[in-house]
Order: sequence, then structure tokens, then C-alpha cells
Amino acid sequence: MDVKKAEKRYLPMSETMFYILLSLREKRHGYAVMLHVEEITKGRVKIGAGTMYQSISKLAGDGLIAAAGEEGRQKKYQVTALGMHILQAEAQRIRDLFEAAEELL
Repeated sequence: MDVKKAEKRYLPMSETMFYILLSLREKRHGYAVMLHVEEITKGRVKIGAGTMYQSISKLAGDGLIAAAGEEGRQKKYQVTALGMHILQAEAQRIRDLFEAAEELL
């Protein structure tokens, strides 16, 4: 998928997709992503298995993540250059939102 098409499809990004991509900056399998997201959000975001594997399938199909080895029967994934571009664009969008709302805090 080209950059413009990916931007149109993924931006703005759901919180779940954002955390999955964020987690996959390191090679992880789906269950490890679920645990990592729960950890970094201090339990606020819990991704179910169905959502996790549906998201992985979509992200891999669109080229935002790619298979990066196996651990036993579990396939590991890692974010691609396209995925990093989308993740950074979404992070900038979130930063802009924060800066606009900062006076409320």
C-alpha cells in the first residue's frame, strides 16, 4: 500500500491500532502485544484475542507490519517503514490535540 492510501485509511487511528503499532516497534507475537499494551496503559486498554488477531491481519495485509520470525507456534511481527510513518503521523496528531487542550489541564 502506498503512503497516501495508508494515511487515508489509518489516520486518524483508533487507540487500539495505535498501541498495537507502538508495541510492534519490537518483535512480538500477538499475545505479547496484548500484555505489553495492558502494561504501558496501566491496565486502561485491554485488547481481546479476536481484536488482536483481526488487527494483525489487517495491518499485515496493508504492509504496516510484517512477519519477523516465530517463537514456538507463535508468529512474531514488527512494524515496517510504512507502519512507522503512519505511527509517527498519528503521534504528531495526538501531540497537536494535546497542545490545543493543554490549557484545560
